[in-house]
Amino acid sequence: MIAQPGSLLVVEDDDDVREFLAGDLRARGFRTETSCSCGDAIGQLREQSFDVVLCDVQLPDGDGLSVLRYCRERPNPPGVILLTGYGSIGRAVEAMRAGADDYLTKPIIDDELVESLSRSMERRIDGPHERRRPEVANRPLLGGGLIGGDPRMEQLFELVETVADTRTTVLIQGESGTGKTMTARAIHDQSGRRGGRFVEVSCGALSETLLESELFGHVAGAFTGAVSERPGRFRQADGGTLFLDEIDTASPALQVRLLRAIQDREFEPVGGGRTQRVDVRLIVATNEDLESLVREGKFREDLYYRINVITLTQPPLRERTADIPLLVESYRERFSEELGRPVRDVDTAAMELLCDYHWPGNVRELVNVIERAVVLCRGELIRVDDLPETLRREDPSAELLASNRLKSALADPERRVIVDSLEAHGWNRQQTARSLGINRTTLYKKMKRHGIIAPAH
Repeated sequence: MIAQPGSLLVVEDDDDVREFLAGDLRARGFRTETSCSCGDAIGQLREQSFDVVLCDVQLPDGDGLSVLRYCRERPNPPGVILLTGYGSIGRAVEAMRAGADDYLTKPIIDDELVESLSRSMERRIDGPHERRRPEVANRPLLGGGLIGGDPRMEQLFELVETVADTRTTVLIQGESGTGKTMTARAIHDQSGRRGGRFVEVSCGALSETLLESELFGHVAGAFTGAVSERPGRFRQADGGTLFLDEIDTASPALQVRLLRAIQDREFEPVGGGRTQRVDVRLIVATNEDLESLVREGKFREDLYYRINVITLTQPPLRERTADIPLLVESYRERFSEELGRPVRDVDTAAMELLCDYHWPGNVRELVNVIERAVVLCRGELIRVDDLPETLRREDPSAELLASNRLKSALADPERRVIVDSLEAHGWNRQQTARSLGINRTTLYKKMKRHGIIAPAH
């Protein structure tokens, strides 16, 4: 039988989740069939074709890998999207590397599901192709080395492409190590200024006097040791892009000079009186909350509004764990080639550990960990012993115990809130979910966990 456009198979052993997903997808116009086990799913796949299979990782007679392997062997394989609980993300890593299109963590968020299905459908419409483990991302690698398939990274990519070919100042916010420099370089590489220079200055690394000279240059004799004229970074970036990292560390006096340079694209070198004009695209970054600094009087309000024209937010790595296998694979390949090491893969246990780690240093820390592992690896596979002790000794059970205690303490009040809201909305689950600010799948799961059953009418 030839599949109709938008045909799906939902493989999920939880009756409530399975029927909710199927009903929601049918309402969206997809032809949707359901299955509760590996064996039944494979039987249905023998009987008919589907565009996409939504499959839970853990099933009563096996796991989603069995369904994935069967799909991969089909002449015209359907896309496969894995569904997994947060605590078993590592289980999905092997499936992703074996050819799954994507995986989503439960509870499923409607928007993420629709986006994932759309991407999988587009791949199928584009024609048969060999699904390989993801080497960089769900879209081409952007200039500057940006990698990611998380929805927030997808939004970031879209914003980068939208603002790149303008002269508008961009503010990049994010924790240290999240890749703000890579985003700035991606904007430059996607812009019409790519032929010019990309000049980076870390404002927090220099004293006020040195930073002023670094940015605007100086004339001979401007200060002790200034034996000759020196052009600043604004002049060096003329026709290109100037990236100012840690903008929050600029002194009040320097902020005044920066405001004029940003507004008018003109300045005077330190010790000089001749005004210089430049054609520079400015990108600034911070790991601080500038709005709070403005309220505290530590950052000029007029400068803040001048640089806060377009704001991009770089999500921390712990909030986009689905991208960890992509990043690990990319940097493993890079360092294996650069260092001449025959490291071809990461074993499952090591990958699970990498996925479960909380990454306080974000992508920068991950890059260092993978480089170290490639150097220390004694074979072709990176194993747990090749990872730093900080990753290996981190005990996730302690965090889990604390989390369970908190959940226990909050369980009764949460149950009361849910029941009160259901009663207030006549046990209409869609209206209740909306009033609680959660999606319907989350409400179904919470009702099941708390043993909440709708009264018989």
